[in-house]
Amino acid sequence: MGRAPATMSGKRAERSKHMGLLGGSSGKDDKDEGAMDRAKGRIKEAGGALTGDEGKKREGRSDQRKGRAKQKKGDLKDLLS
Repeated sequence: MGRAPATMSGKRAERSKHMGLLGGSSGKDDKDEGAMDRAKGRIKEAGGALTGDEGKKREGRSDQRKGRAKQKKGDLKDLLS
């Protein structure tokens, strides 16, 4: 009969499982992307405040929230690796 397929060692398999769940990029990439989203959001929000455009202000706050989430995802990846 055939042999059972080889499996990855414990820590490596665990890390691979987590990275599949969190995406393939590194934690630093996610943190950098998050910082850019937050900066972009602050600029949009300030522009909206100056012009009185409530839509731009909302969009800016949304970008900032998205950036914070990406930064937290990067922190989590660093913690798990």
